Amino acid sequence: MSKLYAVLRLMRPANIITAVADILAGAAISGYFLQGNIGVELWWLIAATACLYGGGVVLNDVFDAGLDAVERPERPIPSGVISVSMAALLGGLLLAGGIFCAAMSDGVYSLSSLLAALIALASVVYDKWGKHHSFWGPLNMGICRGLNLLLGMSILPHSIFEAGWISVIPLIYIAAITMISRGEVYGGNKKTLYIAGVLYAIVILAIALTGVYNRQVLWTSCILAAFVYMIFPPWLHAVKTPSGKAIGKAVKAGVIALILMNAAWAAAFGAPVVMVCIVLLLPVSIGLSRLFAVT
Repeated sequence: MSKLYAVLRLMRPANIITAVADILAGAAISGYFLQGNIGVELWWLIAATACLYGGGVVLNDVFDAGLDAVERPERPIPSGVISVSMAALLGGLLLAGGIFCAAMSDGVYSLSSLLAALIALASVVYDKWGKHHSFWGPLNMGICRGLNLLLGMSILPHSIFEAGWISVIPLIYIAAITMISRGEVYGGNKKTLYIAGVLYAIVILAIALTGVYNRQVLWTSCILAAFVYMIFPPWLHAVKTPSGKAIGKAVKAGVIALILMNAAWAAAFGAPVVMVCIVLLLPVSIGLSRLFAVT
């Protein structure tokens, strides 16, 4: 394993694409694209989320180095390709870079900068402490994703006061995936999977009702149908056979399906062009998931 490949593997490129989809969806929810003028601030926010997500998952592996040496010795750090100190430096630099890019989008003391700093903080809290708690861990991870959607919305700050409640939906969704992922190594239990299924249903209903409220039913329904098709078959398989392998596939599908969830938000807020752009990220993420691990 080359060092470059190992670094990319630590950063989970397929997952970073889903974070980019968050920014595009958040900007669509804010009404940014209705202005018809896409500025450099959007690209700075995309760079910010890429750095923040990459930094968060790299530090996750840093804190898990001892455990991975037992459970996943093939990973870059326990295999010795990347040292703990090098990975820690990389993770820290990426988080700092994410905050810097957010500041470049709208100023050092902007809402975007504050949200980026909160995402970095929430990521470290999860990596070090949150993931060890059955309740706070999924909530902590969900907060990271909800804040990321708000980061996209911060491109037009007033939109957060009008539609910021939407960030609760990705929080619920990611909490469900995080709950499922706890059984990825040794297998899970059906009760947890059923709870996650209910949370999935809540997310779908919330997006559907938003589409109805905004009179954007057709495209919202189409994307939601694809979303359902992507997440529920592997979830059902995991319910029937809650082995580590089956749960791993359910988690992978859930993470990548975030792109479709974000496309559904864009559809529900009347941004079909953005919806298509987000959907086009799906094959990119799937392709990267075949080269680099998602979890």
